[in-house]
Amino acid sequence: MIQRPADTLEYIEGALVQHGFYNDRIYLMKLGGSDPEKVVVSLIAKAAGAGYSKIFAKVPDTGEDIFLRHGFRVEARIPRFYNGDVGAAFLGFYLVEKRAHEENRVALDSLIDIYLNHSPAAPADLPAGFSLRRCARQDVSRMTEIYSNVFPTYPFPISDPSYLRESMETQVDYFGCEVFGRLIALAAAEMDKETENVEMTDFATIPTFRGYSVALHLLSAMEHAMRAENMKTAYTIARSSSPGMNITFARSGYRYGGRVVNNTNISGQIESMNVWYKHLAGQ
Repeated sequence: MIQRPADTLEYIEGALVQHGFYNDRIYLMKLGGSDPEKVVVSLIAKAAGAGYSKIFAKVPDTGEDIFLRHGFRVEARIPRFYNGDVGAAFLGFYLVEKRAHEENRVALDSLIDIYLNHSPAAPADLPAGFSLRRCARQDVSRMTEIYSNVFPTYPFPISDPSYLRESMETQVDYFGCEVFGRLIALAAAEMDKETENVEMTDFATIPTFRGYSVALHLLSAMEHAMRAENMKTAYTIARSSSPGMNITFARSGYRYGGRVVNNTNISGQIESMNVWYKHLAGQ
């Protein structure tokens, strides 16, 4: 995996943001109780000053109007995202209009039709010797091997052992599939316990073990564990052009929430991403 400069995490007007030139964007991750007007003005000024081409914002839909008045566009939505009550809007603001143009838009639209044709279905049982479990600190060395082999580049430093250890100690539960005791696949559940939602992310299966629906099994195990953690909504932001992961979420009963345009640098290029969600409470 190519090592990249670390993005910066900071608070702007009290809102948590991530920014850097790897994704060439500012990502408003958590608005919290901040004043939306102050936040949006500061974000646009910071992006312009730094030369970023996009601002990506995840905000409660109760406060999206202020962002829209400043030129943001709604690209995806998740209803009942915050605490099973308030919806989330995924917004884009483009400082370079070329960034807003999808050259492969028609192809990506066609793929959505294909993904949505996959009805929820339980996967076949895993073969003998396969088992699922939560990962622990002693797994970090093997985890970095898997992530480094599967992803040439990635928007977060998941091939860095210190990043994995730190995230384990804070808000991320990692799950793995092993074959006769050796990890061959991974996924992560990144929780926001304050707002009771969880991002199902960082799926990776080494190539020789693809074709066994491992991701489907991992996702099911993660959902079960997240219900026990009182998470009300699960979601993912998946590469629009990746049939495997999109079909995995469609088959697992997730709903399509929209596409965020030219958003994330993954596997060496900026790609559009699909938002999928599922309400866990009561299931």
